[in-house]
Amino acid sequence: MAKLKITQVRSVVKRDGRQRRIVAALGLRRMHQTVEHDDTPQIRGMLNKVHHIVKVENA
Repeated sequence: MAKLKITQVRSVVKRDGRQRRIVAALGLRRMHQTVEHDDTPQIRGMLNKVHHIVKVENA
């Protein structure tokens, strides 16, 4: 299965609670932190909700 590299590029300060929870569920805790996840529909749906906060690359 394909992997995605997800990097937080914007802060979650002044974002609503749903977006904060999504970023936390992705495993991101601070700016410029990168995590890897499998490319699944569930992860893609989460990324669509916070696309303005994160940067996504193929791993």
